[in-house]
Amino acid sequence: MMRYVSTRGVAPELGFTDVLLAGLATDGGLYVPAEWPALPPAHVGAKYAQRAAQVIQLFVGDDLAPATVQRLCDEAYATFAHPDVAPLVKLRDQDYVQELFHGPTLAFKDIALQLVGRMFDEVLRARGQRVTVVGATSGDTGSAAIDGVKNCGNVDIVILFPQGRTSDVQRKQMTTVDSPNVRVVAVDGTFDDCQDLVKAMFNDAEFRERMQLSAVNSINWARVMAQIVYYVTATDALGRINVCVPSGNFGNVFSGWIARRMGAPIDQLVVASNANDILERFFNRNEMTTAPVVPSLSPSMDIQVSSNFERLLFEINGRDGGMTSEQLQRFRTSGRLSVEPDQRSAFIEGRFQAARLDDAETLAVMGQTYRESGMLLDPHSAVAVGATAKLRAAGTLHGTTVTLATAHPAKFPDAVEKATGIRPPLPAHLANLFELEEKMTVLPNDLAAIQKFVATTFT
Repeated sequence: MMRYVSTRGVAPELGFTDVLLAGLATDGGLYVPAEWPALPPAHVGAKYAQRAAQVIQLFVGDDLAPATVQRLCDEAYATFAHPDVAPLVKLRDQDYVQELFHGPTLAFKDIALQLVGRMFDEVLRARGQRVTVVGATSGDTGSAAIDGVKNCGNVDIVILFPQGRTSDVQRKQMTTVDSPNVRVVAVDGTFDDCQDLVKAMFNDAEFRERMQLSAVNSINWARVMAQIVYYVTATDALGRINVCVPSGNFGNVFSGWIARRMGAPIDQLVVASNANDILERFFNRNEMTTAPVVPSLSPSMDIQVSSNFERLLFEINGRDGGMTSEQLQRFRTSGRLSVEPDQRSAFIEGRFQAARLDDAETLAVMGQTYRESGMLLDPHSAVAVGATAKLRAAGTLHGTTVTLATAHPAKFPDAVEKATGIRPPLPAHLANLFELEEKMTVLPNDLAAIQKFVATTFT
């Protein structure tokens, strides 16, 4: 049986299905496997859903039967527009783009959430339970989570997003879903504020129990688990690679670290940041200090407190939950965190690189990529393509590199048009998005107001 431990070392060990439904650990930590499994070899000719089931079964253990895991993967990835689910496209010599945006909501979050939503319904139906999912989104998680659970009979969902800080397409993908189990809240604040509100609700033990709270953003282990698969399929296809990831909450990069830890031949993990560059400063200068969030053309990366960094910190600390908890408390108090030189040597150097691009550089990369290859990049993917180019030019990145394209360009048409002169149309299944009625509630950045809304909205 696969067991899971909290990064803060106090919450009890749980099995996979309990971790799936819990989201955040009761001590405020994040769940990770008690042991990292080894990556099994790929079956010749395996489809994405087959490889996904093979990898995911390692983390599910005995909690779900292999036939069930395979069925859920088949159903989840049948919703994708591309038969390869996460296809690799050659950009130039030694540089590939892995397109992760062929799911229903046009963002990489679909790859995890189409599966996680089905897992929720499977487990809850078997247990005769119902949960209320609360989540924070900087843009894409919200719509992907809503799409993943909108037809679930045992899940209600409330998504918080920072008012005025998403693209119009991102907002409308959340606010136009007409489903009785879906509520969307625009919070007067930043994504970090929304994320803090969600964590505060989970840390209120009475409220958490009364509402049967659960989570689908990347504090939930199942989200991170499902994202491991496309790193694995990229190495299956290309062999030894580097991977460059546009980064906000660090869950996507950490999934790549896990794939590497399991044995996938990944040399370097490149963390690509926009002007909100706390991760770039940490990896390059051991300087993790918070700063005000700056709105950018890549809003899903407009984050200063990256929740999933806690999982890496736990590993850096030799899986010492007490040390991790103390460091995070100091970080919350002082806004500053660093690690010791020997820790950097063991876990960071030779494994991670980082680079940042501002909005002007991002637009320049989008324009140049289109002129040279005809490829349209959304701003997040462009930050990563630009980061790869910067590190190649600096002579620190060598060999085959896969850059993750995390969103469809049509989600950010204004930026794409400004950079290239081309306004990308929405795919056919979303063509009428701007004709649909929006439904959302605007609330202040106030925990009591948010909790009252969550407690009363579905009654």
